[in-house]
Amino acid sequence: MHKNNTITRIALIRHGETAWNAERRLQGHLDIDLNNEGRRQAVALAAALAGEQVDVLVSSDLARAAQTAKALGEVLHLPLFIDGRLRERCYGGFEGLLYSEIAERYPREFAAWQGRDVDGTLPPGQNRGESFREFHDRVIPAILGWAADNPGKSLVLVAHGGVLECAYRAALGLSLETPRDFKVLNASINRFIVQDGKLELVSWGEVDHLQQAVLDDV
Repeated sequence: MHKNNTITRIALIRHGETAWNAERRLQGHLDIDLNNEGRRQAVALAAALAGEQVDVLVSSDLARAAQTAKALGEVLHLPLFIDGRLRERCYGGFEGLLYSEIAERYPREFAAWQGRDVDGTLPPGQNRGESFREFHDRVIPAILGWAADNPGKSLVLVAHGGVLECAYRAALGLSLETPRDFKVLNASINRFIVQDGKLELVSWGEVDHLQQAVLDDV
């Protein structure tokens, strides 16, 4: 069978910092804006990507991702496409709580979550929670779909920590049950290629652009 050797490049970016990130409060589908540090990170990120060839810019529909992406769009002179499938995982009743509060209020569900029960249900809240498997099965087809629709192009997708985790696992063939022993950093650049409908990891957790901005401020 003829193989398709077209390579599509994807830079997958986690949104800049929010006040809730800074205090370890779970956001999920709750719509939280970037804080001052997050806005600074978005500007630094845009400067870092300014010299790169980017054809398509896509963001989750949550404000923290869209605000980060808009900073990129202004520098790259690209329209911004919004895709709700790239939203963070919905955590149901966990949303809006500090991690410490989740452990106290929902000890059984918290233990299942920390124990990587990928089909574990979450307590109801403002939004219906998703199991990790449901979340993964929403996110990966979305990423691969953008690649399939833009063969041979270079894409930037701005999303969330959980979305990046799913992509990392898919690219390395990691089971959903294995612990997350890798960092997913705010405003990091994480590079993949898609070939023959499969994600492959190129580089992970690029954050030099953020450090440089800090040094420039001294």
